[in-house]
Amino acid sequence: MTVLRAEKLFKRYGNFVAVDNVSFSVESGKIFGLLGPNGAGKTTSIRIVTNIIAPDSGEVYLFNETAGPKLQEKIGYLPEERGLYKKLKVIEQLLYFGQLKGMKRSEALQKARFWLFKMNASDWENKKIQELSKGMQQKVQFISTILHDPPLVILDEPFSGLDPINTELLKQIILDLKEQGKAIMLSTHIMSQVEQLCDEICLIDHGKVLLSGNVRDIKKSYGKDTILVEYEGDSNVFNDLKDVQIINRSENRIEFRINADIKVIEKFQKELLSKVLIFRYELMEPSLNEIFIDVVTKKEKLIEN
Repeated sequence: MTVLRAEKLFKRYGNFVAVDNVSFSVESGKIFGLLGPNGAGKTTSIRIVTNIIAPDSGEVYLFNETAGPKLQEKIGYLPEERGLYKKLKVIEQLLYFGQLKGMKRSEALQKARFWLFKMNASDWENKKIQELSKGMQQKVQFISTILHDPPLVILDEPFSGLDPINTELLKQIILDLKEQGKAIMLSTHIMSQVEQLCDEICLIDHGKVLLSGNVRDIKKSYGKDTILVEYEGDSNVFNDLKDVQIINRSENRIEFRINADIKVIEKFQKELLSKVLIFRYELMEPSLNEIFIDVVTKKEKLIEN
């Protein structure tokens, strides 16, 4: 089921076009990634979808209805700019947000305690927000986003301020929400997280859509042109190689792309075997991060020319 549909959104601020005919949709039981470099138009698009600002043109449909204030209780929105009341206690904060979304106090209290326990934060219930670290505040903000059990969850940079353990905890909760049939819209600049979580993506830059579709299909369309080598020996053998674009490099590990056909690749492999001890040699699809950089870089070169 299509929960959110944005059609040809356009937004201008003076002479600056923030969003230029952007269209996308978000399905129930799916995680949709809205991606792009800083200033690409992601947050403006999200603010249009959540009815914070109006587009100059274009339409937003929620649950097959034109978006508007009456549908806001069906959305859980975690903004990039956090909005907690620093002098309130955690439980007071969550009760306030729950009741704003139409929950009864008793229901909000029950759900708040459930989620605090789920996120290893039960001990924070009576602490004031200003007493919490940035990561702790982020967890409270996330709970306030999903407390009223919305069918559409919109998360703008949800992992900001979280340590690796809490990042993994939050990723698992997001996947659990997906399994429950929630429609999830995720905006993040960390491509590895997108690759792990998202079913569909839309990449925008300078307000325009550059790439959109199923993550698996996008990666397949780029083919297997990236080689991963784990080795032991002199790393200088990789320095003077022709037709090689090095992508990532660390001690005893290198990822690169060969701009040649399979016969050249096979010859290259034999040459390496004669110079270093290879533990792993794997031909792979490019990562989403590589695709992201490739698409945005090509667009910027076109703009320059």
